[in-house]
Amino acid sequence: MRILILGGDGYCGWPTALHLSARGHEVSILDNFLRRQWDHELGCETLTPIRPLHERVDIWRELSGNTIRTFCVDVTNYHALADAIAATEPDAVVHYAEQRAAPYSMIDREHAVFTQVNNVVGTLNVLFAVKDLAPDCHLVKLGTMGEYGTPNIDIEEGFLEIHHKGRTDVLPFPKQPGSFYHLSKVHDSHNMMFCCRVWGLRATDLNQGVVYGTMTDEIARHPGLINRFDYDDVFGTVLNRFCVQAAIGMPLTVYGEGGQTRGFLDIRDTVRCIELACLNPPAAGEYRVFNQFTEQFSVAELAAKVAAAGPHLGVQVEVQHLPNPRVEREAHYYHAVHTRLLDLGLQPHLLSESLLDSLLNIAIEHRDRVRHDVIMPRVNWRDTHNRQEPPAPVERPLAAAAGAPAVRFR
Repeated sequence: MRILILGGDGYCGWPTALHLSARGHEVSILDNFLRRQWDHELGCETLTPIRPLHERVDIWRELSGNTIRTFCVDVTNYHALADAIAATEPDAVVHYAEQRAAPYSMIDREHAVFTQVNNVVGTLNVLFAVKDLAPDCHLVKLGTMGEYGTPNIDIEEGFLEIHHKGRTDVLPFPKQPGSFYHLSKVHDSHNMMFCCRVWGLRATDLNQGVVYGTMTDEIARHPGLINRFDYDDVFGTVLNRFCVQAAIGMPLTVYGEGGQTRGFLDIRDTVRCIELACLNPPAAGEYRVFNQFTEQFSVAELAAKVAAAGPHLGVQVEVQHLPNPRVEREAHYYHAVHTRLLDLGLQPHLLSESLLDSLLNIAIEHRDRVRHDVIMPRVNWRDTHNRQEPPAPVERPLAAAAGAPAVRFR
């Protein structure tokens, strides 16, 4: 299968490219390297020392004998994107090429506008290019569980059967996005569904939970293939951040009470989900949604797990509560359906003690690279101009591993 990965230099895109290449697919990567530039803007860098893309693909070719073509293209440049699609003639396009951080979209007006223009216009360009140049191609698009918000009912996979005044219909599940980033994903979903209906395209919207980890079987083959490990307050996901804080002796920073519950998955499951979606395409004209996560946790539960694991590796861990910089419910019902990928054969890597030890060991190995000043939250949802210092911690009893509330995060 010929597969073009948009955003293939990024945290999810790079391990996906290696995973699919290792399984015999003809893989190409398209990226504009903006994610690397944002490190400079924010004054931080990935915990793990990643190589330039051209070095990464050279190492992979020497190890595997497989060539990954690369295109330096911005998806908001339609003509360059169209040229890449014409050159690769893909059977599937995997679309990661978006600004992916909610805090980044909430910094100020400029970052909110950039996020929505980059994400919505980029996806529109992809849809037009697929229609004009590869109409039988399967678009596999990374969405987010954050589109749904935290409703007081079970979250179905994309659609909900509605009974209203004696009539019944199956409609898109109601959306309650929590940031300008999440709003951009909702717009993407609507545009994709519309194009499938009117143009007969085929698309899979993967509403992914929070990803953790950095290692896959392919990345483990050579240190030069190492993946990103983001821990800062803008792009760092919560479990990765907690592991870094534990490694450097900084208290784990729980926002608010820590009851925010979300779906989570290992990066190894991300790449397998993409493969399963590609191998099982929808029919022409079909827009489908898979909820892509394997477990649900709260922030407080994750903090408790890291606090319990730390002493095994020689680090003592404390937990500290901060005023929540986000506007979100901290105590809520959360139960999301996620069966469709399991039905296709996904075998999840659950968050075991050994896996958590592995994450902590990576953080400990590279802790000399940590920038302490980019971990505390600097972006407050309530402000329209975020350049202030991070907030002071709230005076509250420390949450011990056994005593943390049993609720869950994004």
